[in-house]
Amino acid sequence: MIAPAQAWDVFLTTLAGSSALIWLIILFLPWKPWRNREVLDADTSSRANDLSELTVLIPARNEESVIPQTIRSVLKQGGGLRIILVDDDSTDQTAHAARKAGGESAEILNGAPLPPGWSGKLWTLEQGWPAVNTKNLMLLDADIELDEGIVTALLKKQEEQDRQFVSLMAMPSMAGFWEKLFMPAFVYFFKLLYPFHLANSSSSKLAAAAGGCILMKTEVLKTIGGFAPIKDALIDDCTLAQRVKEAGFTTWIGLTRSIRSIRPYEGIGGIWDMVARTAFTQLRYSLILLLICTLLMGIAFGVPALFPYLGSDLAEYFALFAFIVMVVTYLPILSFYRRSPLWALCLPLTATLFLGMTWSSALRYWKGERSRWKERIYEKV
Repeated sequence: MIAPAQAWDVFLTTLAGSSALIWLIILFLPWKPWRNREVLDADTSSRANDLSELTVLIPARNEESVIPQTIRSVLKQGGGLRIILVDDDSTDQTAHAARKAGGESAEILNGAPLPPGWSGKLWTLEQGWPAVNTKNLMLLDADIELDEGIVTALLKKQEEQDRQFVSLMAMPSMAGFWEKLFMPAFVYFFKLLYPFHLANSSSSKLAAAAGGCILMKTEVLKTIGGFAPIKDALIDDCTLAQRVKEAGFTTWIGLTRSIRSIRPYEGIGGIWDMVARTAFTQLRYSLILLLICTLLMGIAFGVPALFPYLGSDLAEYFALFAFIVMVVTYLPILSFYRRSPLWALCLPLTATLFLGMTWSSALRYWKGERSRWKERIYEKV
């Protein structure tokens, strides 16, 4: 008969060994989701003189404070491009600010009220895209700033690699403590869930996109029927990419430092709401998947952080090994965003808080709230 102390040691060793195995698998996955191989930055060698075959479509709701900066950065990309901004029932001076910043290059459309069954952003885009008559279309969030030359780089990527749908993950704001703690980790976890290497492969069914900046052939959007087929999607960018890929087109997603989100998050609350908006949606509103996610997160991130306190030498070695590999896989994204490597030591805490956001998302859903964003609440159906 095994003594209770012995059984506890076996349990801890199994737990720590499982954690080490998880991180070994992540480290040696053939597609290396933690590496930064898919990167595209601005082409500073040349400025596109003629962008007359490009329309930039911007959905905007109460964006008065950021929209002028976004539009000015678009206009710096080159001559001839067209901007269509759809004002989604703003209560501030978004339309006026956009018109002033864009001049004759910007067409402002007043959006119609949100109909049942649509998410706000997709309804806004659906109203704008029929006015597009150019070969290429860029979907751009209203709080995104572009470095000069990034559109040229995107167009080159599109043409040289024959990709009909290209997106770049905007560099998130990292001004405050909470942003520095969470936002590199947010990108890190996104890349674990949606490995870019797989998403960019035509032989893989996985698709991913970053909704802040998407360049696509206008014909692609016409082929898939616009945004109506995905009208209620909350994770709209990846859902759109999936639809595009299923239609037989090629997609590509990458990181960049040349596109930035210029909207700062207001402390931990703003980040919490951003994650909780879609976290339970990601788990398909399934309690079973939520419990599995909780267990895996606990083993992968919680156990390594406890390596000095496990009591069993073998368990401590396994947990320390897991902690080291975890840190190693996080360092590339910290390096890409030019953050101190010491932030990697906080990853267990960050992961725990992200898990809390996921449970918060689930609790909201069980109370009848499917999602909440931009002063809108989407009720559970």
